Amino acid sequence: MEVILLQDVEKVGIRGQMVKVADGYARNFLLPKKMAVAATPQNRKWFDQQRVRFLKLEAKEKADAEDLAKIMEGVTVTFKRKAGEQGAIFGSVTALDITEQLAAQGYQIDRRKLQLDRPYKIIGEYDLPIKLHREVFASIKVKVEPEAEAPTSPA
Repeated sequence: MEVILLQDVEKVGIRGQMVKVADGYARNFLLPKKMAVAATPQNRKWFDQQRVRFLKLEAKEKADAEDLAKIMEGVTVTFKRKAGEQGAIFGSVTALDITEQLAAQGYQIDRRKLQLDRPYKIIGEYDLPIKLHREVFASIKVKVEPEAEAPTSPA
């Protein structure tokens, strides 16, 4: 089935592109979520009329993402976790933890935009890329530090 994408869809295409996808994928996912419309002659005509609006929207989103990338360049988030002797932490630092910390600093970033392959489980400092737009990436520092242990008094 041919559809016209109304949003960027990972591994399928970008907004405004006409793509051929499986019928079930279109009917059960893209169309109900309003991510695409069927590529009928009427919808093609409508889309051609809306092309300038979509191009302006795309340019604005890219400019906003570039501005945010410049602002976020020096951002560091720090986590204190209990750690073992070899530097392995108990638990992990996940994308959700990082987005919550970024929100506390005033940055509203969707956790799916973080390019985190797997949660951090070892003490250290990491560079984390963030995909703000399909062409714009920012990088932040994530520090995972050991929690300071409270001194124990002899009983």
